[in-house]
Amino acid sequence: MRGSHADFVSAAEAARDALAALEGGTPVALVTVVRAPVNDAVGRRLVVSAEEVRGALGSAELDERAVEYAREALAARLCGIRELELSGGTWVLYVEPQYAAPELLIVGAGHVGQALSRCAALLGFRVTIIDDRPELASRERFPEATRVLVVSYEDPFRDVVVGPDTCVVLVTRGHKYDYDCILQLLRMEAYPAYLGMIGSRRRVWATFEALVRDGVDPERLAQVHAPIGLDIGAETPEEIALAIAAELVAVRRGKSGGRLSEKERVLDRLAAARGTEQGGE
Repeated sequence: MRGSHADFVSAAEAARDALAALEGGTPVALVTVVRAPVNDAVGRRLVVSAEEVRGALGSAELDERAVEYAREALAARLCGIRELELSGGTWVLYVEPQYAAPELLIVGAGHVGQALSRCAALLGFRVTIIDDRPELASRERFPEATRVLVVSYEDPFRDVVVGPDTCVVLVTRGHKYDYDCILQLLRMEAYPAYLGMIGSRRRVWATFEALVRDGVDPERLAQVHAPIGLDIGAETPEEIALAIAAELVAVRRGKSGGRLSEKERVLDRLAAARGTEQGGE
């Protein structure tokens, strides 16, 4: 639905829509006029989602361009200033996508789960902790988590929603719990955005072997990150949590997690550039 020129969105309405998006509702992009050739146009807003447009900025052409910018911002999850020239003059728009923080479900409230919860919260994740041990799955041990739940591993996901935007990390205390949890997750219709399982090579081998034997599609199993984390030689719970968090960020950003110095090879490029300069003398 497109807004008419009279259908201007107030600051309160825009704030309400942004808050709803941040709390897990439909992601929206707010487009605000910050400079315009028409004085009374400054401050006008659009609220744009994937399906709907509310508000108006001043002309049909301006609205159309603004909606394009908004949906680009939603896809890239990046805010910014956009400047465009129309027949009436220069318009400057501020485009700001609003969406809920990424969800991280940590299955296991041991030392690694505790360290990962702290690290993930710093990275902006909404963290949920589940474990069957009430002495470990407590608010005192996980003050930064959004939710801390004591569950039965027979039905661990009964009170949580695992959707296509959820990241799930399995750091349970035993092979049996890993197997039970991952089997349920792989049989869900909506596959998580990230599914990782801690464990030694032997433990991962045994789990995968049992899953294939029980009929899990190997192509789906290939999407599981196991052993979990980037290879940084992690040994302590904090180091392991860092390796896992780094892989989570890499997956979110579509990166491999390799060393930037090896990718850029600045000295090699510098030597090549100097050789080209000297060859041209």
